[in-house]
Amino acid sequence: MEKERTVKTRAAGFDSDNSSGEFSEANHKVAEMLDLDPHQSSRTGKHNGETEIQENGIKRHRTSLPAPMFSRSDFSVWSILKKCIGLELSKITMPIVFNEPLSFLQRITEYMEHIYLINKACSHADPLERMQAVAAFAVSAVASQWERTGKPFNPLLGETYELTREDLGFRFISEQVSHHPPISAFYSEGLNKDFIFHGSIYPKLKFWGKSIEAEPRGTITLELLKHNEAYTWTNPTCCVHNVIIGKLWLEQYGTVEIVNHSTGDKCVLNFKPCGLFGKELHRVEGYIQDKNRKKLCVIYGKWTECLWCTDPTTYETYKKNEKRGGEQKKLKPSEDVIKSENDEADDMPEVQDTVQFIPGSKLLWRINCRPPNSSQMYNFTSFAVSLNELEKGMEAILAPTDCRLRPDIRNMENGNMDVASKEKERLEEKQRAARKERAKDEVEWQTRWFHQGTNPYTGTSDWLYSGGYFDRNFSDCPDIY
Repeated sequence: MEKERTVKTRAAGFDSDNSSGEFSEANHKVAEMLDLDPHQSSRTGKHNGETEIQENGIKRHRTSLPAPMFSRSDFSVWSILKKCIGLELSKITMPIVFNEPLSFLQRITEYMEHIYLINKACSHADPLERMQAVAAFAVSAVASQWERTGKPFNPLLGETYELTREDLGFRFISEQVSHHPPISAFYSEGLNKDFIFHGSIYPKLKFWGKSIEAEPRGTITLELLKHNEAYTWTNPTCCVHNVIIGKLWLEQYGTVEIVNHSTGDKCVLNFKPCGLFGKELHRVEGYIQDKNRKKLCVIYGKWTECLWCTDPTTYETYKKNEKRGGEQKKLKPSEDVIKSENDEADDMPEVQDTVQFIPGSKLLWRINCRPPNSSQMYNFTSFAVSLNELEKGMEAILAPTDCRLRPDIRNMENGNMDVASKEKERLEEKQRAARKERAKDEVEWQTRWFHQGTNPYTGTSDWLYSGGYFDRNFSDCPDIY
């Protein structure tokens, strides 16, 4: 009976910092607030017509948004951006029509969509296979951005987001720890205590005339506790093109270095820029080397599609044969092959091929299929669709600073664009007024769940989790909404 109670509470998406696995008094209170009978066994059905529970006690998440995406065709971003060329955009207020109904804190949570790759890394005994899985996870973390040309809402100072997924085996907490510059800190852990994933992100945005570039500064750290290993890396640069005229399209470029601080192994991934004819668009190539710089394997693929690995000798032989004009085996073209509906109007590269498969390669990762109605839902993945879900009873449990409670995001999700725009302006003005009041009283902002410190592996400045969030003592949380 105690086990059943715990399952139902976790299925609701909540847990306490008590890792004993017992049904604590705090968890019993959670169940009561959610109107879940802690003495009733989990069966297929819905509680109060809201939450559908499967036979295994895991809830089903929603598969669509309450309202379809608002058309951006009647709006021009140029009227806003023409005075911002070369400037940093974090201080520029954008109309809500260019947003998507998620906070940047929720966008960060999408790193966890392919958490099975972390689980795979934890299960491997071979350090090379662990690095391969971690490299695939790092690439998969940016895959959800494909065709996501909407801008997530800038988090308010003190804003938070939590997510517990019993079915996927993790819980996640993030907080906006700084407003200028905007810094988002996050912390996630496996429910089986097998990994810790944490970091802080400072997305520096710039407008270059026809494109907007986002440089995701900040360190990402993954700790595999069973193997006593820590990996660190930074994400590639993201660029959105055709912001003035034509169809928006997105690319990732730059070098990502993943370092295993325990073994000295390193993975170097080159996210290739589009190039003149679009041949390199979305391509990723790299290698894993040991501490003596010996190449152990080569990695190749597309961040929008899949990732493969093979041994260096096979890869070099294949490339030499390719230069001589030898036959190459191609994978079946997938949905990520870019073809503009109006090639003359859209200044967008046309790509005719997909990843070239090298015989003997091992598949590391493949992108998840998106919902059939994804184009009407801001091109969200199934995972992203569920992130702002607010079920009956959750409001009483969540921290009052949680993104799900933001009225501007909630109204935009529901299709109430005028109300959402007014709420966005109100929240921004409230934040400015609070900042002026603190300056007047000479009071510094105090973060609640994270503190500034030093990354123990890189020695660089980082924001570290202070603990205690899942004890759910939210009495001193700020009023930001």
